Amino acid sequence: MKSLTLLAPCGILGYGFPDASFKYGLSQRPDAIVVDAGSTDAGPHKLGAKTAIVSKMAAKQDLQRIILGGWEQKIPVLVGSAGGSGGRSHVEWTLAIIDEILREHTEVKPKIAIIWADIPNQVVVDSVEQGSVVPCDTPSLPLNAQIIEETTGIVAQMGVEPILRVIEAKADIIICGRAYDPAPFAAMGVYHGFDEALSYHLGKVLECGALCCNPGTTKDCMLGTLYDEWFEVYPCDPKRRCTPVSVAAHTFYEKDHPYLLHGPGIAMDLSGCTFTQVGENRVRVRGSRLQATNPYQIKLEGARRVAYRTFVVAGIRDPILIEKLEEVQQQVVLSVKEQYKEVPPADYTINFINYGKDGVMGKLEPELKPSHEIGVLFEVLAKEQEIANAICASVRSTFMHFDYEGRKSTAGNLAFPYAPSDIPFGPVYEFSVYHLMAVKDPSEYFPWQWWNWEEHDGSIG
Repeated sequence: MKSLTLLAPCGILGYGFPDASFKYGLSQRPDAIVVDAGSTDAGPHKLGAKTAIVSKMAAKQDLQRIILGGWEQKIPVLVGSAGGSGGRSHVEWTLAIIDEILREHTEVKPKIAIIWADIPNQVVVDSVEQGSVVPCDTPSLPLNAQIIEETTGIVAQMGVEPILRVIEAKADIIICGRAYDPAPFAAMGVYHGFDEALSYHLGKVLECGALCCNPGTTKDCMLGTLYDEWFEVYPCDPKRRCTPVSVAAHTFYEKDHPYLLHGPGIAMDLSGCTFTQVGENRVRVRGSRLQATNPYQIKLEGARRVAYRTFVVAGIRDPILIEKLEEVQQQVVLSVKEQYKEVPPADYTINFINYGKDGVMGKLEPELKPSHEIGVLFEVLAKEQEIANAICASVRSTFMHFDYEGRKSTAGNLAFPYAPSDIPFGPVYEFSVYHLMAVKDPSEYFPWQWWNWEEHDGSIG
């Protein structure tokens, strides 16, 4: 029976995975190793600041094992959304690590291809003017030339089409810029002639590693095998187990609809899927369906700097203060605004997050009785770091000594776990571009090239 097996080492490159699991996965003779490296789960900062989602040490540890494993097995390695956000800086960061690995293992000489996912600002401006860009979410910021200009860089999620071209070219390692998470997995299936819907659905399950298991984790290896009419998923660690419920639950993970999933140029309908236990830790999935969308839309992501942040973490144990917490915080804000009358109120914002009371759910919190102690995180967002530092210091000192009815001491409102207590965070970003753009050619904005690392001097650029 025709089949194709994919090995997913972990949920995000750099999260780590056990050597024993990876060794078992390789022993099953997979046809490719595919790993997702990115996410917007942590917000816009990594994209806006052009920094990686994991440390270099973590990424190198995972990449080295994956590259050496792929070379040993003579199978391709695919990395999606390199560096976390998949922009040029993130891809180049990943390439620098690969360069370092290959210079330490001179016996490994892979053919490496890069697929870029950066979208020129002018392309987006023109598309907005043509009416071919719509927001992903409602409400959403209006998108115009000024906002696009303020954005530090725009990427788009590629589907399978750009990746198929590079698989056809027989690359040993494919480094993708921003990609729809399941796309690198799905591309391998589609290239080898398997059903596109099953291929995408398998990618949806595998892209988070062993999170579809009991117990679930993103830090372990998973295997998935495509057949003509179904696919099967199974963990590499014997202590984990796939069940119909665990795999079905992960199918609907991170989606706004229980069974309708959208991706680049596709709309999946999983309402007719069946999940069947076919072994102690193996689940078979049938019934995935997919339709092409018209127009073909790619998701754009971009971030812009909107403020600078300084924050303080402190603890409160006084039950009298806890009872009056919001009232005292309001008075602290008024006192600080009076102290800094020369700073326009529009130039800064003071926020309090009261953990142990309603810090997680805010006004939605149904349990109104607070804990005996409260962890307060207060932050100041301002147009300049110096303003954020000054206002935050004033909030801290005012709060620390603020008098309130029933107070039995003259100090000690706040307990600080760190010294210095005030932590300048730096730039704060927001998603300024989170839109869908219609395109005529799914590969037009995702150019690829060979990367001859042996001709480089260790630098990327």
